[in-house]
Amino acid sequence: MNNYHYIVSSLPALSLDYRFTKETPAEIKEQILELCSERDQKVITFLESGYLKENMTADFYREALAHKNPFIRAFFCFDLNVRNAKVEYLNSQLGREKGTDVVILSEESVEFEDSNEVAAALSSADLLTRERALDELYWRKIESLTLFNYFDITAILGFIARLHIVARWFELDEQKGREKFRQLVDEVRGTFKGVEYKN
Repeated sequence: MNNYHYIVSSLPALSLDYRFTKETPAEIKEQILELCSERDQKVITFLESGYLKENMTADFYREALAHKNPFIRAFFCFDLNVRNAKVEYLNSQLGREKGTDVVILSEESVEFEDSNEVAAALSSADLLTRERALDELYWRKIESLTLFNYFDITAILGFIARLHIVARWFELDEQKGREKFRQLVDEVRGTFKGVEYKN
């Protein structure tokens, strides 16, 4: 049986500017997994798999949007919508036909309530500012999905999702960050997060 109170209370208080001192993100996640039940470990592993580039496929999102866990469903629906918005932004910038490489799997991914905020973030000319704004949107989305979940698997999933955001910014300094984001933009041209979709 999970001791959610113990797990959650032992986690560091994260912010977008959190700085790791003793433990790495990987070590923190490993400690969480060790304290969770086998069932919760499977849910966490699925969440983690969503951060692997090779899993950014229509099949993965189809599985995520049908997942039993409500956080998984809502988070990856949001993630898919943001990625689709990025693709549409690049389509417009590159003169490609609207809808090229966009993945639509459900009504929720057609009616995206955060579309205006994502569009505003993407409109920034500075790549780092754009990515920071998008990560702030992810942060707020995660907070909204865990708002009334204090000591359960949803709270833990939300923590891990935020941990990914913090780890990314902690590892990148400004110069490396700019280079990384330019590389990511180049990779997305004609692809959906590195996965090619034929018309």
